[in-house]
Amino acid sequence: MSSMALSAVLDKHISRLCLNQFPCGKGSWRKSKVNAEEADKEDTDMLLDLLSCPHSPWRMDELWSQQAAALRRVAVVAPERINADFICSFFSTLRIVDKDVSVIDDCLLKFCNLEELVLSANKISEISADNLPRTLKVLELRANCLSALGRLANSPPPRLQYLGLASNGLGSHCDVTQLTGRHWPQLVCLDLSDCDFQAQWPLLKALSTMPCLRTLVLEGNPFTLTPSYPGFTVDALPRLSYLDASWITPEERHRYRGMAKMSPVMVDWASATVRVGRMRGIPDPLINEEPDAPEFPIVSYSYLITYMFFSHQTTSYQEVDGKLKVKDRGGAGKTSKRSEKETSKSDASVKSDNSRLDTPCESRHSTSRRPWSTCVDFTDALTLIVRDVRGFKKFLSRGLQVHVEQEKVLSWPVEVSDDAPPAKDGQAATDKKREKQELFLRIYCKNNSKILDMTAAFCYLEELLVKTLIKEPLERLKPRTKRRKRARSWSQTPPSPRWWPQRTSPCTACSSAEAKGSASSVTLASCTKILPQKTLSYLRRTPWRRRKRRRSRRRKQSAVLETRKPQRPESWTLTTHPLEPRPPWS
Repeated sequence: MSSMALSAVLDKHISRLCLNQFPCGKGSWRKSKVNAEEADKEDTDMLLDLLSCPHSPWRMDELWSQQAAALRRVAVVAPERINADFICSFFSTLRIVDKDVSVIDDCLLKFCNLEELVLSANKISEISADNLPRTLKVLELRANCLSALGRLANSPPPRLQYLGLASNGLGSHCDVTQLTGRHWPQLVCLDLSDCDFQAQWPLLKALSTMPCLRTLVLEGNPFTLTPSYPGFTVDALPRLSYLDASWITPEERHRYRGMAKMSPVMVDWASATVRVGRMRGIPDPLINEEPDAPEFPIVSYSYLITYMFFSHQTTSYQEVDGKLKVKDRGGAGKTSKRSEKETSKSDASVKSDNSRLDTPCESRHSTSRRPWSTCVDFTDALTLIVRDVRGFKKFLSRGLQVHVEQEKVLSWPVEVSDDAPPAKDGQAATDKKREKQELFLRIYCKNNSKILDMTAAFCYLEELLVKTLIKEPLERLKPRTKRRKRARSWSQTPPSPRWWPQRTSPCTACSSAEAKGSASSVTLASCTKILPQKTLSYLRRTPWRRRKRRRSRRRKQSAVLETRKPQRPESWTLTTHPLEPRPPWS
């Protein structure tokens, strides 16, 4: 690529001013001072109007210098003064923006009165202070290719008050050592935003030696993502008035007092919180549904939001009921393998490439699934603690992409055949236990195999609960005299009503007139949400309690039998008189 010198660009801009052409300069179009009555020639006032009239073709709006328009007026009023030295000494500001300038030659030394030089958005990789005028006060080098200060800090202009080095590749230890008061004694404003400075404390220690520094811009550097950035900066630079385009108030300075002495406490991690709230504008998936569509399969739609987020050495916390809960602890190795599978499968076999270690890894995060509505409320918050602030800054510079995903689920009823073989005793007990634990039974007619109305389903559930909670315990306790007291207490104080299902309409669909007249197509699982959770948990514990009572009953019976076992009588003798008759039992 060919290099573009600054002198070539300046010569092109000056030649476009047309200082020796109409209406500027000396020519036959001007009236002479001796014969001022020439009709075919223009006077000085008319020529000046041609330069300033908005509809004149000779009017030029030169934004590269504020002195360009004034120089053209001088060329009309006093054209004899126009020469190369006068032109160079006339300019005090130069703005060469986005002109692909890569070389700063010594042509700037001709501009002996130059005070402001703006060279933003060019391709300058190195600049020497020997080629800059000594009268320079403002130097802007934003968005260039500078990787080191180099010769710029050796002998900079002594009157320099503003230095703009934003959006460059600066950030090494040598650059930090060259940003001191010995190199920049008169510097008032310094712009180091969007650079690559990672160590905060060495940079602040070097900037504290500048006696005239009042305005500092550091936003966009990796260390500005840490929570200790503003406090340490304000306390380490007591003469600073503006930080990142905001004035430092006395309250802030009092709040951060003493933090500069706590340098070992500085943290090197960043915290980011991603919140997903409500979303509108999702089209209704049931708009295009055909009215004559079959009853089955039942189609349900759900939506979730997914996004890729930085995950290299990341700890994520999910906010649940206002509290932070650890969701995932991913290391560099674990997340890098996952990111290779998701993002670039073609580079999975290349494991010896060192450039992959510098690229930030990403992981996929998703919210919980929500059904469709006019306003879908996700209410998801994810807080991440990032250790690699440099990679995190590169990830944020690329931007965050959010995707909305739709999930479609098709469901069919389970058909039960009448010719099924009878289940075994163990299998029947397992099936019975499963029915009591789930309580979400699907009832079908044998003829048309459709779901019954929800009122019949709730009546069946009520009978099942009465049988499980009251009838079976009473029948089991009646023959036992020792447990009549407990049975009596059960009959007198039945379980609390909060254990029972509410005898209300199961859902809005079942309460309509059409649903009452025909069989409802709403599944029982979507309408039994009103059942108390404690009923389900009680029924889950019922088999375990039965087994426990059975074992205790057996132990008590065995203990009673051992105490009531008949004992063998002791040996005894019967003595009688010889004349008396023998007893019949002898």
